[in-house]
Amino acid sequence: MSVIFGLIPGMILLGLVSVLIFFWAVRNGQYEDMEGPAYRILDDDDVDNNKDDRAE
Repeated sequence: MSVIFGLIPGMILLGLVSVLIFFWAVRNGQYEDMEGPAYRILDDDDVDNNKDDRAE
């Protein structure tokens, strides 16, 4: 039972730190472009795949 008295303040502290990190991320623009990375993978790269990279 005495373990609970240590865990409750620890979980409150962990929760407050998590909320602070979330607000820091929002303020620094981490969530500005949510669709960009999803469409970026669909873009074609201008890479020539027919090259033979083996050294002969």
